[in-house]
Amino acid sequence: MNKEDKIDSVIGKGTSIDGDIRVNGSIKVDGKIEGNIHSKESALIGRDASVKGNIGCRAAVIGGKIQGNINAQELIEFQSGAEMYGDIICKGLIVERGVLFDGNCRMAQETKEKEKQ
Repeated sequence: MNKEDKIDSVIGKGTSIDGDIRVNGSIKVDGKIEGNIHSKESALIGRDASVKGNIGCRAAVIGGKIQGNINAQELIEFQSGAEMYGDIICKGLIVERGVLFDGNCRMAQETKEKEKQ
């Protein structure tokens, strides 16, 4: 996430959502979501967060648990302690030590989001 990016929506710790979320900007998740997340900018998934669903975004920083696929137009960063169960598509990938990743990764110059345009 760039310094000029701002967080437009926050799902706080202790909050649970059952359903899809669409955000025109960036989203920070510290709670639990069962549904898909689509963010036009960044998706920040905190260390205590849990997402059961797919994530579509420009860039993602993952610190919590994801059960679903991630399609990022640019960079995905997995922080130490993150758990990822699903496939990812991105242009760039950072994986810190201590990350659990069970899935496939495809790194391409053009992601599915760009291919559709």
